[in-house]
Amino acid sequence: MEPEGTTWETAADYSRAVRAGDALHVSGSMSTDDAGHVGGGPYERTARAPEIIDASPSEPDASLDDVVRTRLFVTDIEDWEAVGRAHAEAFGDARPAATTVQVERLTDPESLVERKATAKAA
Repeated sequence: MEPEGTTWETAADYSRAVRAGDALHVSGSMSTDDAGHVGGGPYERTARAPEIIDASPSEPDASLDDVVRTRLFVTDIEDWEAVGRAHAEAFGDARPAATTVQVERLTDPESLVERKATAKAA
């Protein structure tokens, strides 16, 4: 999980999650472990989305069932099937509105996938 106060948050001065009225906006997250390492392919990295969203320390009352929108940024759109499969498994029947787009690269050159989420806050 990417704990609050990671190198990225400190360097770019942003919050992991911000509540605005009844919406919770979770910042883009790459698949890194507590030590900042990335690993696995597109499927494995996307499958970490629930862990990262659930670990957003700013809003312990939100869960994956509350997610209404996700945005996935991938460095190779050919990975869309693996990314989509991991996303579907993570959210099950919740089925948030989703967008997947290809980007040239992400902040960490080793990253393949970055996710953002919007959830309804309790």
